[in-house]
Parts: sequence; structure tokens; C-alpha cells
Amino acid sequence: MAPRPGSGVTLDAFTDRYAQRTHGMTASEIRALFAVASRPEVVSLAGGMPNLSALPLDAVGKLMGELVQTRGAQALQYGSGQGDPHLRELICEVMALEGIAGSSEDVVVTVGSQQALDLVTRVFIDPGDVVLAEAPSYVGALGTFASFQAEVVHVEMDSAGLVPEALRAAMARVAAAGKRAKFLYTVPNFHNPAGVSLVESRRDEVLALCQEAGLLVLEDNPYGLLGFDAPPTRAIRARSTGAHGHNDDVLYLGSFSKTFAPGLRVGWVLAPHAVREKLVLAAEAAVLCPPTFNQMAVADYLSTQDWQGQVSAFRAMYRERRDAMLEALGSLMPPGTTWTHPAGGFYVWVTLPDGLDAKVLLPRAITARVAFVPGSAFFADGSGRSHLRLSYCYPEPERIREGVRRLATVLEEEVELRATFGSTGPLRAGRPQSEFPSPDLA
Repeated sequence: MAPRPGSGVTLDAFTDRYAQRTHGMTASEIRALFAVASRPEVVSLAGGMPNLSALPLDAVGKLMGELVQTRGAQALQYGSGQGDPHLRELICEVMALEGIAGSSEDVVVTVGSQQALDLVTRVFIDPGDVVLAEAPSYVGALGTFASFQAEVVHVEMDSAGLVPEALRAAMARVAAAGKRAKFLYTVPNFHNPAGVSLVESRRDEVLALCQEAGLLVLEDNPYGLLGFDAPPTRAIRARSTGAHGHNDDVLYLGSFSKTFAPGLRVGWVLAPHAVREKLVLAAEAAVLCPPTFNQMAVADYLSTQDWQGQVSAFRAMYRERRDAMLEALGSLMPPGTTWTHPAGGFYVWVTLPDGLDAKVLLPRAITARVAFVPGSAFFADGSGRSHLRLSYCYPEPERIREGVRRLATVLEEEVELRATFGSTGPLRAGRPQSEFPSPDLA
């Protein structure tokens, strides 16, 4: 008897009908952790959810109520595929804080910057094309590239960001293989997941290398205004003049998810004029138009509220949480553990003592009621298992300290087991794997 629709049968009867590109679609390890990490007894240092406790929700609620009352017929209607013109003008004012002189005509509003990533990849990538991306790299970008059957070639980073010499070498390897790289994907400010920023001197060098090679730069910058100790760094886009005096070799992605509210899903891409047209066509094919109400709400927020003062409040809150995490790491982590020291953003990148595997450790950490993201999630080839990402943006400082304490205990036990049993592996030598319940990472 054939299974009834909705009967819960897990056998996929559509496998032979799927498009080839679906083979690269896999579940995000971060999304898969949410069910476990959201349990109240678990300290989640995994997800990068902005903390909205500092947002004046009463003022935002009043703003949205007035929007419906006064312009509801417009706000609840279809809009432009390129996005609300007033919001696009305000976005240019936001980008000016990082030195970008953009035209609102070249801004495309998107459903979060994740859709901007999808649209740019859709427009530029054919199956088998190469994307150069930092190692490690943002997991959402890797998922998008995989869904369009791109080959990701990683480029080394260090504490000063993307290494120009490594970029030059990666370009040479791609060319020697007879392949074509379409663009470099980079998160230059307070990198997700590495927590480092590309230093000023390297920004010009990286851009020059890409211009010389005719390679586009996709600059993804959701955290640029969330620096703790200095004004915003001048964007790569602001440094680009192109062959004809125009900013035609850098596409800039931005978002209000980290500086206002992620649930509104409002982002943007600033692109050269010709590319802008293709992006609008691709956006219209996907969603027809971004949500008008959400765009008008963001525009009203930028126009009527002290949004820069609010960003300052966010910076102070995240700085306190960053300090709590770095203090706890410094006082609790076992010898051989190292980590980055972010000057902004949400994340710390941890390198484990020799021989430890973050993906193997994750079930034990969940048992100890703390969650993190294994480093392998941020590499296209699944490497990076000796690293993990910790997020300090959401938990209160005391919860951060407790989460680090629990994690440090897990690492110390692992180090001791390896010292006792050697390289046979602590799970095999110390106790059976079945004693450690695995979170559902399917």
C-alpha cells in the first residue's frame, strides 16, 4: 500500500526528479543546532542572534502603528522590485559612514543580505565556476555557493584578515587548473566566524590584486558599524575606482539585521549600474518585490529615531559581552587553546589544543549543557575540525562565563583522556560513544 500524503514516511520518492543543483544543498550545522541550543538549560554560544533587549520596542511599536494608520494602503501593497526609493536614499546615508559615495539608483533592497548573496551568485555563477572565499567563511554564503554548484577555493586568513599573498597564490592555482574565478567573497569587518578584520594596508592590496586579475569583489559587511574601539573602517567599496573612474569592481552587501531588527529581513546590495539591472530582474523572478511594510518601517526608523545612538548602545552591550567572553577564556581554557580577540561584531574563533576535534566534542558539550559551532561548518571541504566558533552577542555576561566554564571542563577532560590513552581517541578509550547523546545535525 502506498504511503498516505503526510504520513511521516521519510523515504524521498522524488530523488530522481530533483535538479542537479540540489545535490549541493545540505542543512546548515548552525540551524540544525537551534533545537538543542534553545533549551533553557543549555548555554548557547552557538547562534549569532542579535540581542534586541536594548532596542526601544515601545518607540518601534508606535512607529509601526502610525505607519499603518497613516500610510497603510501603501505600506501593505506591492512595491518596486528594486525597493522603496526613500529607503534606498537613506541606505546611501548609512553607507557614507564607511566612506561609500553610492547612488540610490544603484541600490537594490533585498530580503536580508542573504538574498543579496543569492541574487549575486545567481547572476554570476555557472556550474563549475570558482568562488574565492576566506578560510574560514560565512556558512550561509557557502550554502548559497553550493546550491549554484560553484567550486569554493579557500584563501588563508591570519589575525590581520585575508592574506594577500595567499590570494595571489589561489588565483594562480585556479588559472593553472584552467578554471575561472568569478569573484572574491569577503567579510572584511569583524569576520564571521573568525572575529578578525582586514587591516587598512591589506584592503588596498587585495583590491589591487582583484582589479589586476579582472576579479569582482563581493564585500559582505553586516557588522561594519559594530566596532568597539574605533570609528568604522573605510570600506573596500569606497577605495574602488575601476577602469573608468567608477566603482565597478566591488559589489557591497549590507543589512539592518545587526543594527536594527533581523526579523524585518531588510538588506541591500550596491552594484554597478549594469549589474543592478540583472539583480532587479533576478529579484523580481524570486519574490516579485521585497516587503513594502518592512522597508517603510526601516525608513521611518532611520528618519525619526536616533538610530546612530541606538547603534552606540548596541556596541556598548556587545563590548561588555565580548569582554566577559575573553576574560573567561583567558582564565578557564586549558593550555594549548588559543582564540582571536575581536574588536567588534559577534564572534570569537577558537583553536583547540593539538589533537582535539570540535565535531567529536560537540555531543559531550551538549551533555555538559553548552553549545558551540564546530569549525568544519565554515569550510567548503569540511576541514577546520580543530576550531570552533563562539558567539557572545546574545547571552548575558554571567551566562557567557558559565558557558565558557562548562566548555573548558569538557576540553580539560578531553585533554586528560588523550594524555592517558594516547591517540586512540577519548571516546573509544574513555567511554563508549553511545553514552554521549548526539544533537540532531541531520
